Amino acid sequence: GYYLKNDLLMLQWALFSYCLNKMREKGFTMMLTPTMVREMALIGSGHFPAAKEEIYAVDDNFLAGTSEPALLAYRAEELLDRSELPLKYCAVSPCYRREIGSYGKDTKGLYRVHEFWKIEQVVFCESDLAVSMPLFEELLSNAEEILQELALPYRVLAICTADMGAGKYKMYDLETWMPSRNGYGETHSCSHLTDWQSRRLRIRYKGVSGKSIFPHTMNNTVIASPRILIALLENYQQADGTVAIPDVLQPYLNGQTRIGGR
Repeated sequence: GYYLKNDLLMLQWALFSYCLNKMREKGFTMMLTPTMVREMALIGSGHFPAAKEEIYAVDDNFLAGTSEPALLAYRAEELLDRSELPLKYCAVSPCYRREIGSYGKDTKGLYRVHEFWKIEQVVFCESDLAVSMPLFEELLSNAEEILQELALPYRVLAICTADMGAGKYKMYDLETWMPSRNGYGETHSCSHLTDWQSRRLRIRYKGVSGKSIFPHTMNNTVIASPRILIALLENYQQADGTVAIPDVLQPYLNGQTRIGGR
């Protein structure tokens, strides 16, 4: 576990407030989702059975490692109105992961923890790659825009088929520069699953012909903390030990420009 205190706590909430406002301005429906989800939500999202050992169980429910399963389950078994597509959701939630098999330097500090906070974006759209691929790239662009406005160095990786999880059609990872690692660390994961998740959760809409069609779904991280705090603190640390606050976050901290120091 870890504690965030005083300025560091306020920095995290400033970051989350900035991100939530940005996603609301982009037209996303803002959600606070359950931390505990049923097994069907994790089966439907594809996290089970492959990643079952990574999830904490509480009786017959599970502590989710992302709000994605809860957002998908929110529309499970529904017949969506085609005129309302695309549906764009943005959720904030605490997340839990067992991180079995983690070892070495990744298990120390804030990089790999069992409990963290994350804002996630999930989209449902028509079952047509000509429609869904631009939306998928939009999810990637949303995350890139945030990193650019935070002035954090990052790179985008196109993930090969062998490294993608079940059901994924296309996947990107975003990695942000972390000086203490002398390299980039993964901070975002962006996935397009065509109709794989909607079929498992029986989410449908009626096409022009009146036939029921399974929509495409996709998701991406908006921001996750405390991992992003590593990049913020290390890239913004000053010679005197203080940490400069990115310009876009200062309005959320009453104009404060630095934290730390004596």
